Amino acid sequence: MTSKSALVPYSIENQIHLVRGQKVLLDADLAALYGVEVKALNQAVKRNGERFPPDFVFQLTAEENEALRSQTVTSKSSRGGRRYAPYAFTEHGAIMAASVLNSPRAVEMSIFVVRAFLRLREMLATHKAFAAKLAELEQRLETHDHKIVEIIKAIHVLAMPPEKPGRRIGFHPDAVSKPKMLKANTVRAAKMRRGLQ
Repeated sequence: MTSKSALVPYSIENQIHLVRGQKVLLDADLAALYGVEVKALNQAVKRNGERFPPDFVFQLTAEENEALRSQTVTSKSSRGGRRYAPYAFTEHGAIMAASVLNSPRAVEMSIFVVRAFLRLREMLATHKAFAAKLAELEQRLETHDHKIVEIIKAIHVLAMPPEKPGRRIGFHPDAVSKPKMLKANTVRAAKMRRGLQ
């Protein structure tokens, strides 16, 4: 394998788009990879319609086409001024297209297309595994944060000096009011006794 052909899957990956929840190659990109005109590719697909169910190839709506065009920042002229929306080929559709075209280049490039789809699948699986690990780590940190806050509160409680039992030295506002309250209660009790007699 030459160094040039080793780089092909990476350039193909950049041409794969996500449409309707599926990874697809547009007909113009696939035709360029297979070394044929877009018109020739689409005619070969139409001639062999029974080999291309909707989960292999589908035509983009005007909205999907416009959204893809704005994402990739391509002009209408770069797509050849097409009057119809492009067709999108899933991985299986791209392989089937290579078989109906039956050219040596299409067969050779279909291998790179498959490898590009596989690499994207692996990257997605790795991304999902990484996201799961990150969520688990965040959950652990939240649990640890809660425990750390409890530990810090306990440390603050332990760090506060304990109150010494016994008599305090100095003026205390309650010290003055307590004897007065006792005297008032005694007087009130005596008046009640006199009233009962």
